[in-house]
Amino acid sequence: MPPPSFPPFAATAAPALGDFGHVLLSLAAITAAARFLGWAFRRFLKQPPVLGEITAGLLLGPSALGLLAPSAQAFLLPPEAAPFIRILAQLGVVLFMFLVGLEMDPRALRGQARATLAISFASIALPFALGAGLGVLLHARTAPPSVGYGVFILFLGVSLSITAFPVLARILKDQGAQHTPLGVTALACAAVDDATAWMLLALASGVAAAQSAGLLWPVAGFAAYLVLMVFGVGPLAAVWARRRDAEEGPLGASALSVVFVGLLLSALATEWLGIHALFGAFLFGVLLPHSGRLASQLRARMEDIVLVLFLPAFFAYTGMRTQVGLVSGLRDWLLVGLIILAATVGKFGGATLTARACGMPWREASALGVLMNTRGLMELVALNVGLDLGVISPTLFTMLVLMALVTTFATTPALRLVLGPRGFGALREP
Repeated sequence: MPPPSFPPFAATAAPALGDFGHVLLSLAAITAAARFLGWAFRRFLKQPPVLGEITAGLLLGPSALGLLAPSAQAFLLPPEAAPFIRILAQLGVVLFMFLVGLEMDPRALRGQARATLAISFASIALPFALGAGLGVLLHARTAPPSVGYGVFILFLGVSLSITAFPVLARILKDQGAQHTPLGVTALACAAVDDATAWMLLALASGVAAAQSAGLLWPVAGFAAYLVLMVFGVGPLAAVWARRRDAEEGPLGASALSVVFVGLLLSALATEWLGIHALFGAFLFGVLLPHSGRLASQLRARMEDIVLVLFLPAFFAYTGMRTQVGLVSGLRDWLLVGLIILAATVGKFGGATLTARACGMPWREASALGVLMNTRGLMELVALNVGLDLGVISPTLFTMLVLMALVTTFATTPALRLVLGPRGFGALREP
């Protein structure tokens, strides 16, 4: 019997990955890069891991890997995978904004509501005014042709007004300062800031949608949605959550599916209104009770998968849309510097001076101003909304991403400068 014959090895072609294979490869590369740089930033730079994860997403995009090794970038993040990464990124932001809403507890305002609201208002009003002024200056150079002054100025004002509540909370937790008076005040101010900024961003989104659909439908629809959620869904969710907390055992699949259905329907409602799905997810999280077993188990079940898989995909998607090469020439870089200066003066100046006027010592007031100038992830979410709506151009998107990175990276070293070598420990002394 003759021995079996086999085709030569050279004639055997490797199987093609296909679209799904490319997505799996891209997600593996994104997750590994995010984990590694998150660890490296915390270990060597003493920065929150989320900054390393954001940097990983940007490094995988055309501004870094695509520039230095375009073939490697095309292999790890091929064009075929981009639409799928986009869907995962958008879903990740929706889930993340639900968790952000779930973290915002109105009880944090008790006993200091007046000072918190004053500081929050100032740290939104001043950067908003400076951003609106920049909008007048930048409109002719960076706005898309079909975008008018009103919506462009509104969006620029909102972009400079955002504080990254999750990044700020992570910085305070890493420093063990989340329960100090300054930490509690900073978290409360950031929560109010974010809630206000998201309402302003929803307004800007509605105005942008109204340019093509008329103003009546987005405004009337959003008002009806708010009334239904606050006075209908909110009380029902509170009653259901109390009953669920009274039950023993871990969160079951039935209860989890109720939450997900409510979350997705709320997100669908705002997406249908032409605003953005993340606003519906955020409001649904705010309306659920923030204390009790339901909230704690929801966070425990959802946080890991959102933070490890979905958010790095969002950072990579943002990196794919960020093209530093679009910022060219001295004039463009001077505009980037002007945006960073306006954002920092607005946030730091508004929060610091108002905190001092409310009786806070200069060092604590300055530390609060530094913390409020943190933007990071929340800024990237808002910028992607603006780019999706066509309100900002890719060039301005890149400029604002650079502003978000600089102001966030500066937070930890600026805190060391303001508080001294003992950090928050010096503030705990009587």
